[in-house]
Amino acid sequence: MLADVLGPAGQRSLDEPGQWFSDVADDGTPLEFSLAFDHAKEPTLRLLTEAVGADPGKYANQLAALACLDSWRDRYHLSTERLDRVRDLFLPDDNQGLFSMWLSLVFRSSGLPRVKVYFDPEAQGPHRAGDLVAEGLRRMGLGAAYPTLLAHTGRPDRVGGDRFSFFALDLHEDSASRVKVYVSHRDGTADDAVLAARAVPGVDDDEVREFVAEIGGPGPFDSRPLISSYTFVDGDTDRPSGYSLYIPIRAYVADDAVARRRVGRLLDRYGYDASLLDAAIAVLTDRSLSSGSGLIAHVSLRFGAGVPGVTMYLSSEAYAVAPPRPDAEALVALSDGGGRRRVDA
Repeated sequence: MLADVLGPAGQRSLDEPGQWFSDVADDGTPLEFSLAFDHAKEPTLRLLTEAVGADPGKYANQLAALACLDSWRDRYHLSTERLDRVRDLFLPDDNQGLFSMWLSLVFRSSGLPRVKVYFDPEAQGPHRAGDLVAEGLRRMGLGAAYPTLLAHTGRPDRVGGDRFSFFALDLHEDSASRVKVYVSHRDGTADDAVLAARAVPGVDDDEVREFVAEIGGPGPFDSRPLISSYTFVDGDTDRPSGYSLYIPIRAYVADDAVARRRVGRLLDRYGYDASLLDAAIAVLTDRSLSSGSGLIAHVSLRFGAGVPGVTMYLSSEAYAVAPPRPDAEALVALSDGGGRRRVDA
């Protein structure tokens, strides 16, 4: 499946960076791994990817992504019916967003892979992002939920407020199939995350604050934003039933060794086996974690009933390794208790 997505770009040596700088990853590679822990299910491997056309560009990449979906339709039991409902909104010929469409490939040890598509709400320009999300939700039978999102965020329907980052759809037909809306909090704080989380019943304010403090620090998060995601499933109407918070940890640590310590404490708190994360890191790189920053890019916590789910997002670092941050000493002390490209996405 990954070979289908990468197309001709997949045949190039890693010594030859591609013609297309993808916003999927900091170094421009069109691939990011993630590892999801959930006590109710087996661990999940995900790949966030951008299809790369033979002559890369937003429209060419869009056509390449649609060709992948068409070739997978029967093999992986995909349905593009919901995608077709919003295609005219998010896939204009003159797409003005950072990207046209990304594909998320979801793998477990058994069963068919699942596929999710991501759209850029700014496809018709930043001033229309709110309109596109509102109409997209309406076409999914969720029009009454849009005011709920606005009431719990910094007005992403207005340029200069928070930002609608992604509109995403699962491409399988069952009761667990989701619609997701992501909001980036400009210069956000833990208070912003708490307000955002209150759109979903049953989320504990203190747990949100503890997650922000443990993974990101005190804030405000003015380098890369906190990101809230809202999940809608069958039966939802005027509000989402799921909430996750994403922290761009690589912007708030000295290096990946600090990031690994923070993530390790989080996994221990919720009873997850951190050795699986270490195994994934060992597959990706043999460098010292203290020699760079960005291998562990994001950490998310999914709130709600039961034990929260934890997901780590890992860069392939295929083209480059970001150096440790120049303010490393202060950040290490903070993390240890004393001892517009991707930025807005």
